Amino acid sequence: MTNPPPPYRAVILCGGSGSRLWPLSRELLPKQFIRLTDARSLLQNTLLRLTSAGAQAKPMLVCNDAHQYIAAEQALELGIKDAEVILEPFARNTAPAIAAATLRAMRDGEDPIMLIMPSDHVLEDGEVLSAAFADAYEAARQGALVTFGITPTAPLSGYGYIQSEEPGAMAPARRVRRFVEKPSPEVAQRFIEDGGYYWNSGMFAFQASVFLSEMARLAPKMLEQVQAAVATGHGDGGLFHLDGPAFEACPSDSMDYAIMERTDSAVVIPLAASWSDVGAWDAVWGIAQKTVDGNSTTGDVTLEDSRNCLIHSTSRLVASVGLDDIVVIETADAVLVAHKSRSQDIKRLVEVFKTQHRSELNHHREVQRPWGSYDSVGHGPRYQVKRITVKPGARLSSQMHHHRAEHWIVVSGTARIYNGDKQYLLTENQSTYIPLGETHSLENPGKIPLEIIEVQSGAYLGEDDIVRFQDMYGRV
Repeated sequence: MTNPPPPYRAVILCGGSGSRLWPLSRELLPKQFIRLTDARSLLQNTLLRLTSAGAQAKPMLVCNDAHQYIAAEQALELGIKDAEVILEPFARNTAPAIAAATLRAMRDGEDPIMLIMPSDHVLEDGEVLSAAFADAYEAARQGALVTFGITPTAPLSGYGYIQSEEPGAMAPARRVRRFVEKPSPEVAQRFIEDGGYYWNSGMFAFQASVFLSEMARLAPKMLEQVQAAVATGHGDGGLFHLDGPAFEACPSDSMDYAIMERTDSAVVIPLAASWSDVGAWDAVWGIAQKTVDGNSTTGDVTLEDSRNCLIHSTSRLVASVGLDDIVVIETADAVLVAHKSRSQDIKRLVEVFKTQHRSELNHHREVQRPWGSYDSVGHGPRYQVKRITVKPGARLSSQMHHHRAEHWIVVSGTARIYNGDKQYLLTENQSTYIPLGETHSLENPGKIPLEIIEVQSGAYLGEDDIVRFQDMYGRV
């Protein structure tokens, strides 16, 4: 009979931009929220992985303000209704994020054993992982700050490494001797030959009070600002907003640099499981299912005389002839073509896009909103056409526009229209007109998604031409 898994309080870190996975990963929909390896997002697979850890109810998700509804909705899709989402008004790296979640976990006087997991990694689940979580729990109960080290299978230079001591009193946990940040392939090969080195997984376990005590000693200014951000934060309905000014003043640093490399209490639990941080397209190809020719395809793809390629189609047919070791990623508004060996250099493209202020860097053509989504299907000098999808029970904000009028045509479902002082229902094939400057709103009172075609016309069609008066999602 196997022992029950330990009762962790789980924290999932949902930050990160995933810029090397452009064009699928965008600033408003980064890699942790996209379906990259299967039908679920990386975040959803991480949430499911908590079963192996025996994590208590109410997992905690720490994410940027811009991603709050995506994170909460993806948890709900798995039937997780009690997740607490902690919202960072500014990106301050992993150490402040972990501290904020730990403080929130202790707010009722508890002192739980915390399990910290990135949301954007792929990790083999099963008995090996469950055993490692159980070993880490016991080490954390003895006062250790635990990290998990993946047994390396190749001299990869894109990962950080952890050098360990020989097993001691807390075996199988090993004392950490040092951290090494992304060594050269030659050095990484020597690490594997020497033994005692592990890939740094970015996962941690610790007793809440022990971690905060070490942070008070090693990073007191950081802890002070996080405490202020939590104390003056606010929240309801499972969302907690950290205070903006207090968190902005917090030093930005990673958990490794701020705490783990400086503490005397760091230990590593070896973990011999398949793992990837899915940092670039070559890593995606490496973990994907492939044909006998080494090709991995998604979507409407036809290959001829092509080998070892990764080809992803989102919206149209993609065909290739005579390609070797090539990545092709097609979306509705952008296409990436790159040699697989140059996957890390895609970040350089992203930096160029920033200087060009390209919208393709920020979002896909179909943009997610808390009420649903919209897809910009056509535009011209004084018009824009969108396909709008509104979830059942959802409502757009009460708003007006200074520079544009709108025509709405219901394609499917039922729409409740608020147009000035009038309120009425529209069904399939019916339409309405919203004059420039009129206060209006749109609601889906039905049980199926509402789809409408919106035609905007006017002198200026930017998304910032919105004056909101009421909003059920707190955006006023």
